[in-house]
Order: sequence, then structure tokens, then C-alpha cells
Amino acid sequence: MSEVEQILIGIDLGTSRTALMTNLGTKAMLASVVGYPRDLIGVKLLGAPRVVGDEALERRSYLDLYYPLEDGVLKEAGERDLEATTELIKHVVNIAKANATSPNPKVCGIIGVPARASSANKDHLLKMTQDILDISLVVSEPFMVGYGQDILLNSIIIDIGAGTTDICALKGKIPGNDDQVTLLKAGNFINEVLEAAIKQRYPEAQLTQHLVQTLKENHSFVGEAEEPIVVTLRCNGKPISFDITEEMKTACESVVLEIVEQVKNLLKGFDPEVQNDVLQNIVLAGGGARIKGLGQMIANLLTDFGDVSVSIVEDTDFAGSIGALKLATDLPPEYWSQLGDMIGA
Repeated sequence: MSEVEQILIGIDLGTSRTALMTNLGTKAMLASVVGYPRDLIGVKLLGAPRVVGDEALERRSYLDLYYPLEDGVLKEAGERDLEATTELIKHVVNIAKANATSPNPKVCGIIGVPARASSANKDHLLKMTQDILDISLVVSEPFMVGYGQDILLNSIIIDIGAGTTDICALKGKIPGNDDQVTLLKAGNFINEVLEAAIKQRYPEAQLTQHLVQTLKENHSFVGEAEEPIVVTLRCNGKPISFDITEEMKTACESVVLEIVEQVKNLLKGFDPEVQNDVLQNIVLAGGGARIKGLGQMIANLLTDFGDVSVSIVEDTDFAGSIGALKLATDLPPEYWSQLGDMIGA
């Protein structure tokens, strides 16, 4: 009997976007959203009962959008949210299967979750995957980043996503609860602060959540702006230029102090002999790592502790899924139970 084809997947299941990589060479990112037609016209325009990912955003004018993850964990608000979670995971696995050479491969996935996700939420996610994946394991997202970067000793990972900022102290072992922190101030929080600030200064400007996120992604910074941020927004249907430099600065800096305080707390948990080494190994990942000047601002706020170096992973979008796939490849699935919660044989 021929050996069953095995697909290994590293999945960074995020509030806003989901990234995946497989041992077959697949690398993909999609919006963590499922869209359902609002009415019969929507059904006709879509030609399907639902759509997953970026296409849902493109067709959002006639769809109800469901983001099944909230603050980095599964939303359990209603039946449609649970259904959306299942559809999102199915879609991810179908992408992973696209390059398979056999019709029924064995699919094994490592899924990243926030650093301090509850046991109940991990169990719930695993139960939702049991009919989609043959074997699934959930591990800490910042630990996945560290594993992928080969920085598992005397380092601190700061993973800034949409729903959560996860900070993890890596000490040469699987991190425990005392080594990790999850903050709910992350990309979506910045969006909210930015939208409120723009509306307060320019109440006539027409904004949507999608537009605010796009403004942040294109212009985010902390510290001193390289140049004024002047954008074109609609006002009563007419295009008008608005300077949002101060609003962008305020929004992006709104998450910094809490991150720095938690880094200080985690630093104290390392042996004093290695704390200088740790300060040289602070690493930013996630979409928030792309905020201009963020690494330098964090380093400046830590100067009382010594010489500080804050670096950014090369691939901020895929750092988590890269680590998850590397972990899945290095350790055969039959040993995954040593790393955390899993389901499957």
C-alpha cells in the first residue's frame, strides 16, 4: 500500500487577516471574513450562498460581513459567527490542499492563537477543526514567530496584530503563562482612535472602517512625521484634502506605553546576568511592526535599562505561519502533544 500524502500547514489565524504556509510550497494570506448576501439581489450578484476572504471585502456593498475572530479569539456571539469560523477554516484548508497530488491527503495543521488565550477557547477551536483537519495543534503566536526566527533564548517577541498585541519572553523552553502577555490594544484599537480623532477635527469627512484601516496601513508612524499626511476624503460627496498628521500620530502612539510597560515586566523575569542580552533581542512582528519609528520609540523608552536594540522580522505578514510550518516540519505530528493542546491521532 502506498504511503498517504501528508500536508503540513502553519496557520496564523488572525482577527483581521489569516496567513498560511504549507510543506507543498503554498503561501497565502486572506481576510479573516465571511460574507453572506443581504437579500435575493445579493444572492444573484454573488451567485453563491457565501464568500470567504478578500472577495467578501470587494463585494461588501451587498453582503453582511462576519469576522469570526474577535480580539484574536473565536467569537461566540451567535450561530452565524460559529458557521463563519468553520467556513474560514475550511477555506484555508482547501487552499492548502490545492497543490496536493492525491485526492485524500492527511492534513495536519499548527494554528497560532493569542499568547494568553484561555483553555476553553483553545478547546473550542480544536473541536471546530476536528472534522476539517486530521491533526491540529494550537500554540502561542509569538512563540511561533520566535521559532521561525530561531530566537528561542534570551529574547522578547512583540507581535502586534489587529485584535491583540502578544508579547512573549523566550527563555529556551516552551513559554508558560508567566512568560506571556496579551494586550487588547492593537491594530483595531488604533483604527478606532484614528477614526474618532478625524471625526472630532473634521466632522464633515465621510469615513468607513475599511477606509480608516487603509489610511492607517498607508501612513502609520510614531514620533516625528517625515512629511505632513494630507489625504483626500469625501465631504458631502465632494473630494476634499485633509491634514491628518496629528491624528495619525496620536492613534499610533496610543498603544506604545502599555507595550513598553509589559516588556519591562517580562524583562524582570529573566536572570539578571542575561538581561543585557535580552535588551539586544527585542523583535517586532505582525502588521503593527510596520508602523514607522515604532522600534526606535520602544528602544528610547527602555534606555534606563541599558543599551536596547529592537529589530523587525523580515516578513511581518507571514512570520507566524513561517514559524508554525517550521515547527510542524521539525517535529512529526505524533509528537505535537508535547507542545500544547491538540486533537487528532
